[in-house]
Amino acid sequence: MTIILGVNAYHGDSAACLVRDGCVVAAAEEERFRRVKHWAGFPSEAIRCCLKEAGVSLSDVEYIAINSDPRTTVWQKIAYTLRRRPSPRFVLERLRNQARRQSLKAELARAFPGQTFSGQVHRVEHHLAHLASAFLVSPFEEAVTLSVDGFGDFSSAAWGVGRGGGIRIDGRVHFPHSLGIFYQALTQYLGFPHYGDEYKVMGLAPYGEPRFMEQMHEIVRLRDDGAFALDLKFFRHHRETIPYAWEGGAPHVGTLFAPALEKLLGPTRAPGEPLEQKHRDIARSVQAMYEEAFFHLLDALHARYGLDTLTLAGGCAMNSVANGKVRRRSKFRRLYVQSAAGDAGGAIGAAMHAWHSLWESRESLQATPRALEGDAVIGRPFVMEHAYWGPGFTDAEVAELLERDERELRQRNCIVEHVADENDLCRLTARSIARGNVVGWFQGRMEWGPRALGNRSIVCDPRRADMKDILNAKIKRRESFRPFAPSILREYVAEWFEEDFDVPFMMQVFQIREERRAQVPAVTHVDGSGRLQTVYRETNPRYWRLIEAFRQETGVPMVLNTSFNENEPVVCQPREALDCFLRTNMDMLVMENYVITRNRVH
Repeated sequence: MTIILGVNAYHGDSAACLVRDGCVVAAAEEERFRRVKHWAGFPSEAIRCCLKEAGVSLSDVEYIAINSDPRTTVWQKIAYTLRRRPSPRFVLERLRNQARRQSLKAELARAFPGQTFSGQVHRVEHHLAHLASAFLVSPFEEAVTLSVDGFGDFSSAAWGVGRGGGIRIDGRVHFPHSLGIFYQALTQYLGFPHYGDEYKVMGLAPYGEPRFMEQMHEIVRLRDDGAFALDLKFFRHHRETIPYAWEGGAPHVGTLFAPALEKLLGPTRAPGEPLEQKHRDIARSVQAMYEEAFFHLLDALHARYGLDTLTLAGGCAMNSVANGKVRRRSKFRRLYVQSAAGDAGGAIGAAMHAWHSLWESRESLQATPRALEGDAVIGRPFVMEHAYWGPGFTDAEVAELLERDERELRQRNCIVEHVADENDLCRLTARSIARGNVVGWFQGRMEWGPRALGNRSIVCDPRRADMKDILNAKIKRRESFRPFAPSILREYVAEWFEEDFDVPFMMQVFQIREERRAQVPAVTHVDGSGRLQTVYRETNPRYWRLIEAFRQETGVPMVLNTSFNENEPVVCQPREALDCFLRTNMDMLVMENYVITRNRVH
């Protein structure tokens, strides 16, 4: 038995996973335990969770794989330093960042006193870990594999081919050019300053027109080989020390754009200022420019390799709008994007790459280890078909919590029921949803990645045109332009969407059929699209049964699904779910087989 712990540390979305004999056993993001969005630093609590779920201790771990290896691009860094001559402070700050990433064993000793890790540490280059996080858990034996993000190990993109258990990288885009930096800088310009706010620009874009494409083409230049380059006069990251906060809390990135961007587009929008049509049009133009560069690269990769399968990773692979157009705007026919495509996913990528690289085959775990950069073709024992790799809780644990809070629940006029039969539980919940109630649905193991996928979800009726307003008034309190997503039974996708493909992780946006849009206005975006999750009976039978019960009740085989939280990380434990229920105006909470309702529901 071989146990590998994968980590994404000292960066946003810090995370850990545990791989046993080439199969993922557990994976979780640190933010769920620290209760700080995108928590950056050392993922000690996520590691603790993974060890507990696997039933092992730190001393049982033979290898730790981390998704960063600064040594792999040392010559590019030296060449850039000699050519550009950045400030000494710029260089020193990056050396400090690298030093922090070298202190893994010291961090483990502090976080796990009394436990000893005596194994080996393997460093996997950032984009190789991204590529592995997609291809090595995909259902494809062979595929073009692409990673696009901000920066990692001095690159912003990498591509090549995955075959069997190996990945060959054939091309890169190096610092300082980056589509991720382009999108992040324009996100800041539009008045969304927080780490991870790019999804807000993606949600705002359909409300505008691409009237700023001429300016976008000044900022991003497409190269003949399929790659891209930035006009650096619009950016600061390559010549100045940008404030970054990656350790022990919420990540923060200083202003990335230069004054030249405001000369090109006009004054920046300050956070909190009203959104004008100009801002909507710039958002649309940013998304359109990203898609133009993205598909320019995909066209070149398809022409080069002639394969119809594609795996995507990196922070830019979270752009579900672009992902949903892959089959329409490129020649790739099959796409796989795993549920944590961003930096958190690098934990799985590092672990999976280390496992495939260290052993000749899964059948012979005593084989001689081989070099980490090897690309021999071997079989793969694992396909990530679902995202339920976090902690789970029993009915008994939920009952204990409800007993402790019995007095408060009674004072708040809450009714607690235990429904032992799963079909009865799903029918009861479906009827409540159909009546327009907002339901917290807390089941099984927590999802891996940023999306709620039916185990830590708030579910509602997609047929109600006012449901977005109800949700925002009762719980979410978020920008009105941001859409809510549908979870749909896989069997009915073709009847409701213009494309009929698997989207288990809510990583693609498809157009809802025009004749169906009026039936589900709560999950239909302004442009007629929906970021769907296809739900399978085999991988989440209880959530499937809930939606099937709603279909039998209403004729609609989908529910509105949004994350179970209130401007915080998605809930992890029953305590957090109950607290969220009690401090908001949620109507019903279903935790495992326990149903908590407010008197007004009946």
